[in-house]
Amino acid sequence: MSQMLDALDTAQADLHGGRAPWGRGLRPPQHGSLTQSIKTEVLVVGGGITGSLAAQHLAARGVDVVIVDREQPGLGSTAASTAMLQWEIDCTLGELTNFYGFDRAATLYQRSAGAVHGLSGLVGALGIDCSFRPRSTLYLSAGEAGPSALRDEHLLRQRAGLPGALLDHAELLSGFGIDRAAAILSPGSAEADPVLLSWGLLHDAEARGARLFDAMVTEYHDAPGSVTVETDGPFVIEARHVILATGYLMPDFVRCGIHQTASSWALATVPQAPGSLWRDGALIWEASETYNYARTTADGRIIIGGEDDGTIDPAVRDGKMPQKTAALVESLVRLWPTANPVVDFSWSGAFGETDDGLPLIGAVPGMPRILAAYGYGGNGITFSFMASRMLAELCAGRGEGWFDAFAIDRPPPAG
Repeated sequence: MSQMLDALDTAQADLHGGRAPWGRGLRPPQHGSLTQSIKTEVLVVGGGITGSLAAQHLAARGVDVVIVDREQPGLGSTAASTAMLQWEIDCTLGELTNFYGFDRAATLYQRSAGAVHGLSGLVGALGIDCSFRPRSTLYLSAGEAGPSALRDEHLLRQRAGLPGALLDHAELLSGFGIDRAAAILSPGSAEADPVLLSWGLLHDAEARGARLFDAMVTEYHDAPGSVTVETDGPFVIEARHVILATGYLMPDFVRCGIHQTASSWALATVPQAPGSLWRDGALIWEASETYNYARTTADGRIIIGGEDDGTIDPAVRDGKMPQKTAALVESLVRLWPTANPVVDFSWSGAFGETDDGLPLIGAVPGMPRILAAYGYGGNGITFSFMASRMLAELCAGRGEGWFDAFAIDRPPPAG
C-alpha cells in the first residue's frame, strides 16, 4: 500500500507564531543529511516532544532507531507548549465516567498520574537541564462549575484513589490569594521548558546510538513485514515499524472522526518582583469548557494561555495575536491583580483535541506497522510520555487491553 503525505508545504511557522521563552541555554541536537538508503528497526517521523520521548525510550531498550525531521527538532508544536505537565485531563473524571463508566475512567486518570511521575523520574535519572519542577495544580471554579460541581468531582477522585483537597472560598483566598468560589488542590503535576526537555531527550537518544536526519517523508509504502518511506531526496528508509510523531499534521491516511484541530494563544510577562507570585507556583486552570491556564517560570515570569478557538488558518491565527494577547492580559489581572502585566513574549499554536479529552495512540487502522500518537489537547507532554511507552510495547508485539481506550478508530463517546 502506498500513501502520500497530505500537507508537504506545512512548515514550523504554520504550527506556531510569535515568540515563546523556551530553548535558551542548551545546544540543539545535530542532524545530518541522508547520504544513502538505510534500514532500521523503528523510524520516528518528527523530532518534537513525542518523537524525542519515543526515540529515547526505544534507544534505551536497545532498539535501533532513526529520527527524521524536516526542520529543527523541537521548534514546531513543542515550542508553542506552555508545558504544564498535568495528570488531570481536559475531560473531568465525572465526564469520563459518564462516557465510559467509573472503573475505566479511574484507570485512565491513574495512568495519566503515573505518566507525570514517570516523566519526573526520567528527567531526574538523565539529568536533563530543562527547569523541570514538581508542581501542584489549582482547578478553579468558573462559570456554572461552582462549588457543588467541584465537590462532586473531588468525591469521584477520592473514590479513584487520586490525591487532592477541596478548598472553599475562604481557604483559597487565605492560602493562595485567589478570589474564586472553590478549587481542587492536587499534587503530582510538574512544569518544564518543553524545548530543552525535547532536546535533552534527543541528545540522550543519540548517545545511545539513535540517528537523527534532516529529511522530509513524502510517501509511505506499507508491506506485510516492513514499511518503506520515500524522502524528499533520492534515498529511502526501510523500517520494521514507523512512529508518526508529527502532531496534528498527520498523513491523510490517518483519520479519526473524534479529532479536531484548534488554536491557542499564550503570553509570558516580564519577571515579577520577588515574593509577588502565588503560593508554591501552582499550575492554575479553570473548570470550564474553554478554560484559561497559568503557571510561573524559573525566572519569575507569569505565563497565561487559553482563548482557544477553532481557527486553523495560520495567517488568521497570527492576525488574532493582538486581540488574544489583550484578552489574556485582562484574564491575568482578574486572576492576580498585583501582577505586573507587561508582556515580554506572546505566541500562538495549533493543537489537536478529541471529543473525550483522550489522546489517539496506536496502530493506524489497517496498517499495523505504522503507529501514531496525537490529539493530546491540553496534556501534550503527559500524553507524549504515555505514548512513548505504549508505542514501544506495540513495536515489541505486546499491548495491554487498556490501550484500546486510545485507539485511533474508537467510536465517539456515549453519553
